[in-house]
Amino acid sequence: MAVPLLYAVLSGFKSTDQLSRNPVGLPDPWVGSNYAGILASADFWRLVGNSTFIAVATALLVVAVSALAAFTFARFAFRGREVLFTLFTMGLMFPFAVAALPLFLLLRAMGLLDNPLGVILPQAAFGLPMTIIILRGFFRQIPGELEEAATLDGCGPFGFFWRILLPMARPALGTVSVLAVVTSWNNFFLPLLVFTESTWWTIPIGVQQFQGQYSADTARVFAYLVLAMVPALAFYSVAERQLVGGLTAGATKG
Repeated sequence: MAVPLLYAVLSGFKSTDQLSRNPVGLPDPWVGSNYAGILASADFWRLVGNSTFIAVATALLVVAVSALAAFTFARFAFRGREVLFTLFTMGLMFPFAVAALPLFLLLRAMGLLDNPLGVILPQAAFGLPMTIIILRGFFRQIPGELEEAATLDGCGPFGFFWRILLPMARPALGTVSVLAVVTSWNNFFLPLLVFTESTWWTIPIGVQQFQGQYSADTARVFAYLVLAMVPALAFYSVAERQLVGGLTAGATKG
């Protein structure tokens, strides 16, 4: 995994002529103007800002809705619970490409084309199945005696959820938040479907447009690709411990 990334980083410090003559060697001389030119571009930072806003908003929405749904599936017994939960899990088998046309027509009817909500809401909807599954498994590991003790102290169901369950579920919440952010950051097809104006373009669309504009300048394209990956890689490296801890939390009882 490191070799292609290192190759891309080094290729960004070359000129296109160097890439043709020496594709695998070190840059000679080092060309920093490729990276410097992109970092000085206001368009690049606008794309980063758009992607960050959409990713954070998607994560907040999907975690908030999924936490409430998972709490209901995990702590309440009602008729049809497992059927409804199965219906949510079936969403994992539903590819987004199948929904592209009806989703486009629905967003157009709702006036959400060229609107960030047109990306945030569908991304949150498609993120619900996995998030609910992860959170439900974690919530079911919380001992029932703890809920009984909270009830005796005058804490209602929502109070137990807000004051006790959510603080205990921080590893799982961190896991689903990281997954939601990274998935949103890398999403290409949905923003391409929704945004026709460049105002709300995200990083993946920017990469495509930049590659088309500078197709003859391969070294500059490599530099743009590396800089487009840096925010997601940095976020993932910081949140890696939280992600792994959340995935393994509740895997065993002790």
